[in-house]
Amino acid sequence: MMSTNFLKYCFLYIFLLITGILQAQTTVSGKIIDEKTNKEISGVEIFINESQKPVLTTTSGSFTVQSDSIIYKLKFSRKSFAFETADISPDNANNLIIKLSQEKVSSIEEVVIHNEKTKYKSKKENPAYRIMQEVWKRKRNNGLEKFNTYTYKEYEKIQFDANNLDSTFMNRKIFNKLDFIFDYADSTASGKMALPVFLNESIYENFGENKPNKKNKRLLVAQKTSGFQDNQVITLTAKNLYRDINIYDNTLNYFDIGFPSPVGTDGFSTYDYNLIDTISVHGENAYKIRYQPRRTEVLAFQGYLYIDTDSYAVLGATLKSTNKINVNFINAISTELEYDNPDDETFLPKKFVTEIEMTPFAKKKSAKSIIAKRSVDYYEYDFNKPLADSVFTRKKEEYDDRFVDKDEAFWASARPDSLSKQEQGVYEMLDKLQHTPKFNRIVKITETLASRYYNITKGIDIGPITSIYGKNEVEGDRIRLGARTYFTQNDPWRIEFYNAYGFKDKQFKYGVEGRYMFNRVNRFMIGAGTKRDITQLGVQLTTEDGILSRSFASSTVFARGENASLSSVNQTSVFTSIEPWKNFQVRVDGTLQSIKSANPEGFNLMYYRNGDLRKTVNDSRVSISLIARPGAKFSQTGVDRYEHGTLAPTIVLKYTRGIEGLFNADFNYNKLQFMFYKPILLGSWGKTLFSFEAGKNFDTVPLALQNIIPGNQSYGIVPNTFAQLNYYEFVADTYSTMHIEHHFNGKILSFIPLIKKLKLREVAFIRGAYGSLSDASKNINVDNLKYSAPDQQIYYEYGFGIENIGFGNIRIFRVDFNWRGNYLDRPDASKFGIKAGFQFGF
Repeated sequence: MMSTNFLKYCFLYIFLLITGILQAQTTVSGKIIDEKTNKEISGVEIFINESQKPVLTTTSGSFTVQSDSIIYKLKFSRKSFAFETADISPDNANNLIIKLSQEKVSSIEEVVIHNEKTKYKSKKENPAYRIMQEVWKRKRNNGLEKFNTYTYKEYEKIQFDANNLDSTFMNRKIFNKLDFIFDYADSTASGKMALPVFLNESIYENFGENKPNKKNKRLLVAQKTSGFQDNQVITLTAKNLYRDINIYDNTLNYFDIGFPSPVGTDGFSTYDYNLIDTISVHGENAYKIRYQPRRTEVLAFQGYLYIDTDSYAVLGATLKSTNKINVNFINAISTELEYDNPDDETFLPKKFVTEIEMTPFAKKKSAKSIIAKRSVDYYEYDFNKPLADSVFTRKKEEYDDRFVDKDEAFWASARPDSLSKQEQGVYEMLDKLQHTPKFNRIVKITETLASRYYNITKGIDIGPITSIYGKNEVEGDRIRLGARTYFTQNDPWRIEFYNAYGFKDKQFKYGVEGRYMFNRVNRFMIGAGTKRDITQLGVQLTTEDGILSRSFASSTVFARGENASLSSVNQTSVFTSIEPWKNFQVRVDGTLQSIKSANPEGFNLMYYRNGDLRKTVNDSRVSISLIARPGAKFSQTGVDRYEHGTLAPTIVLKYTRGIEGLFNADFNYNKLQFMFYKPILLGSWGKTLFSFEAGKNFDTVPLALQNIIPGNQSYGIVPNTFAQLNYYEFVADTYSTMHIEHHFNGKILSFIPLIKKLKLREVAFIRGAYGSLSDASKNINVDNLKYSAPDQQIYYEYGFGIENIGFGNIRIFRVDFNWRGNYLDRPDASKFGIKAGFQFGF
């Protein structure tokens, strides 16, 4: 499945590069002394931020460290002294005093602690294995599950910095009249510039109840975004880069790609572990274990685990990607996790910091890149405090824009830590840019590419720009121009329309739809629309009822064979929908339509009704759809909203009733349909996309109203279709289909010399369909002998694909090789085919 959100990531990245964002140099100096004697200590190793290698080993009591990136933390280590950490801010960067205390720490009985990787004959000889066994035995759960009720706050900060931009880049014409942004930059030791440019702060309040009923609520209290307060698409793009993780899980989700957890019960199948020290972490004695992947080509981490010597709880962990990470647009990932452990069975998150380096160019340290850093503080935990039922009730005021109206006094008191000077500069710089016409033009271009609509005046957008040109057998070359109303991202109403013209059939087509939402809380909405257009029916089983749903015909520019099986559809629809519960929608559609062949000479839709031969189907129907998206996360509160990237399933149950005689409708019929779709992470083995659909027509209807097993005669990859089926090859009263597609993420190809250097990834898939078609349903159609169902055996096709094809960090091309498994004796059966497409994802 293609990730539509990724386009937003890409365009956001280009925008940030153009604006010339950079990261700041930091120097920290101070003195290290013995806590008891106040004498200076030498021979101390100093680590910057999450670095695994010391940047300096002191030769005296004084020290000075310098970095090309912002220093927010220093770590001090010396034999016979407790490990010490210092948070760095502009206020204490000079004349820092570090006091080290001598401390005895326990060790595992008869274990020699090594600082370098040690080879063991078996993992049972490895002392780190004994420690990890204890961790697995006492695997902990999130402590929130053990209390009757709980509340806590989250402070989330997301910052984007541009990196490795030099004076040549700064002198480009694009920065003419924008060069004042470099007043906020500092020179690094390499002579290049660094400056943060995007900052988003959010504060959430969390409420939960485990007994007597399990329920929870996460409420956005305040949000502040540098320069983009009215552009939540960019803010959402930033938030979509990150997923919540639990270090105790076997698989950690980054970009909806599974990475094996070093604390997972199957960690030793992926990682080598080495006990290197015992240190003090927040006053607790801890084993420091270094881990690294056995094979650097796999998607895995390297770093350190800090395990409590008494309780074997994870006190903290660092996760850093290898230099050979095979993820599109990503050069590096690093995460630091800190936990509180209130008892022997549970943990509570304390602080998570994740840093992602993104670039579309090359995986080189000198490449121009974006550093995206997210830090989350969890604080003010409170347990077993009575919570009224009204706390969990969705309220109208939660869905307005008040969360962006907090003043500076609120933020100064609400932040767990104050902003650094560089972070404060982001707000000031972006405020100035808002008043620069050139900058606003760049933003407009970026928004156009991300949304596919171009704003021509207040409240009016034209587009989508990607649907302007199409081609099919009936219309030939096709031009489509559309527009919509758009005032803000939270519009309670929207009107959209389009006009299209085919140069072969010389016919105009049109479509118009309006929607209005009465209540933001339960999303109670009504809408109506009408259209007249040429459509490829039979490419989707559980169809969308929206008037302006995408027409497959207009996008089929290249296809195998001739496709004349297009329909002319006149349709008018009304609908209403509501979400009585979060992520559960009830929708009712009423549709009046007439359907006939758009190419009578090449595609016959004629049928018999009461002995008469008819060419047009008149249909009046009512549909009721129940749509569940458990776990899905959305932003915005208008008629349109943006979805955060999750692995949430989609479950649809739909009932359709055709009503004969209503507006001259020809048929009474009943149809029931079910659809389930779910992405599933399988650890280091990749991700499976699973889709299942089933349905039944309980009455006899002509071909235009039947269930068509979706074929795909285009050369492009179309999800949930059968690559080797022709359109209308299988027709069914009763049907079931299943699609299983597994992405190995390079797991297999990484073993092959030379091939692994190409960083290609393998995909395997199998598709199946089974159904039946009654004699009555066959005989009602004039071309009755042409249509049949896959009832002799399950139709199946299979194959493999190669994805991640491209260069540098831009690897968005995919090629699939498809084989037809059976029904090979059918006329015009396609036994083998190659399809290709662009796949925007990590």
